[in-house]
Amino acid sequence: MLYHLLAMTLALIIDRLIGDPPQWPHPVRWIGSLIAFLEKRLNKGIQRRQKGVWMLLAVLLVTGGLSLLLISLSYVIHPIVGVLIEAIIISTTIACRSLKEAGASVYEPLQAGDLQEARVKLSYIVGRDTDNLDEADITRGAIETVAENTSDGVTAPLFWAFLLGGMGAMMYRAVNTCDSMVGYQNERYGEFGWASAKFDDIVNWFPARLTGWLMVWSYPESDYSKKQVWSIVRRDAKKHPSPNSGWCEAAVAAQLGIELGGMNTYKGQVSHRAKMGEPLHEKKAAHILLANKIMQRSSLLFLLTLWIGGLLYELARTWGESGLFI
Repeated sequence: MLYHLLAMTLALIIDRLIGDPPQWPHPVRWIGSLIAFLEKRLNKGIQRRQKGVWMLLAVLLVTGGLSLLLISLSYVIHPIVGVLIEAIIISTTIACRSLKEAGASVYEPLQAGDLQEARVKLSYIVGRDTDNLDEADITRGAIETVAENTSDGVTAPLFWAFLLGGMGAMMYRAVNTCDSMVGYQNERYGEFGWASAKFDDIVNWFPARLTGWLMVWSYPESDYSKKQVWSIVRRDAKKHPSPNSGWCEAAVAAQLGIELGGMNTYKGQVSHRAKMGEPLHEKKAAHILLANKIMQRSSLLFLLTLWIGGLLYELARTWGESGLFI
């Protein structure tokens, strides 16, 4: 457990210093290639839902098996080598620096008054149409991306690394990648991606709620009391179409005193998203930086919570082995 905690901490440091250089090889790209290979061969004919289950299991088996083998061999060499290799593996599953940079890439042209460039930068990180968005909606898109992905991109892989080590973090990222590639409710993926979408909801359920709760404590400058913020989060989180994403989005909206959600368009098709938070303030570019701050602080609080939990577990285990509970 302590080795896992050290590896997770080092992974966050590696991510902060290096991030995900696009020219470097990345396991998620390999996972994506495996998913694409299996989808092309399995997503046809009858029993597509069952085939989607087998695809998910195959991806998890390959991802988990290879990562466990590499980590186990590293610890055989030396615990320090094991912690280092495990940290590198975990660092590939988190995206704290990438989220911060994504938000900043929209903030900079928006703050400079270059709406066109801000729309272009936003289009790189969201699926909605951005051509005609004003400052408030550009800001909203960037904040929603940072908030929603705090759990998916940072705290959830840390949670599964806490439970299962680097193998758990990598298997979580495999599930998340399956969902992002095939977990759509459309004619092509509706049946085949069913298992990936459902399992992604399951593995994100607890981390999303814990992250949302920690976000309440990560921003002391809120207009509301912590009790009021949590009340808004509980009220609005369930409005989101995802059973998990709403917890982080609602927490950021409540903390900043802004309203998220509303109308989006996707390839010209209008989609209305339920609104979250209270519109105490007009959405401005500066709110993107505040969302980044909440994301970073809550990620550190999440890691601290895991450290406390891990140390208590080790203490209880040590007491149990020494017979102090008898």
